[in-house]
Amino acid sequence: MTEERAEVTLRVAARDAGLRLDKVVAGLAGVSRAVAATLVANGDATLNARTAKGNTRVDVDDWIVVWITAPAGLVPTPMPIEIAYGDESVLVVNKSAGRVVHPGAGHDSDTLVNGLVYQYEDLADLGEDRRWGLVHRLDKDTSGLLMVARTPAAFDSLRSQMSARKVERVYTALVHGPLQSSAGTVDAPIGRDPQRPIRMAVLRGGRVARTHYQVTERWDGHDLLRVTLDTGRTHQIRVHFQSIGHPLVGDPVYGDRRTSVADPGRVWLHATTLAFRHPVSNEEIRVAAPIPRDLGETLELLRTIRG
Repeated sequence: MTEERAEVTLRVAARDAGLRLDKVVAGLAGVSRAVAATLVANGDATLNARTAKGNTRVDVDDWIVVWITAPAGLVPTPMPIEIAYGDESVLVVNKSAGRVVHPGAGHDSDTLVNGLVYQYEDLADLGEDRRWGLVHRLDKDTSGLLMVARTPAAFDSLRSQMSARKVERVYTALVHGPLQSSAGTVDAPIGRDPQRPIRMAVLRGGRVARTHYQVTERWDGHDLLRVTLDTGRTHQIRVHFQSIGHPLVGDPVYGDRRTSVADPGRVWLHATTLAFRHPVSNEEIRVAAPIPRDLGETLELLRTIRG
């Protein structure tokens, strides 16, 4: 199998406060202290979105992000998976936050792919070339809907629809506001950040990226958004809103020093709706996923505070 690059994130708990960064990275990534020290030295482990020395002491609520590369594994693993739609050709999964999508270093048996292959043995036949059926991805801490193809023909059809921008993807996001306009478009190219290579950034010469948004609810310092995408770049929504000064609440990588009573302990982003043409019948399939409890509770808190 080829190698894959996996992102692992952690918010430092009180019990780990005062520990060395390299020690925390070792536990987070499931590697030795020596390997952890190398990750830190190479800039593949960051503290609060910045490089740091291995002997740096971490504090409560610090965010650590580790990028590790290792051969991908594929071990069928039983786990609860919510299927929002399913037939012989297509599945739509409602992914829970905290679940890594693909196997990689530190996650060889607990990813969504491992669970899907356990429940649907036909996905293993699609192989790595067709990503074991996964048509697109979500970040580890983003919840919501993902398309999964169960046959080669279905995979090719759905990927073609994605490339032709015929798949409707709607996200719900909470950002630090207020945005100047109640609706708008962020049209800015995205590429690998040359200063911090584990991050993406708006860059001249990057790949075309276009994000549309509409404010659906407002509170003092927060805007709830309906977001749609014309493109699907890595971290696109997170990067675009960070680039205009309104990062997503709870984002450990692209956030700033602003705090929020609505911070759910992970990035506030949910893939709410998917709509596509069925690869066999050509009928429109539209699937919606309700806001999960952790995010819903933060909205109720904001509404209560507003009165």
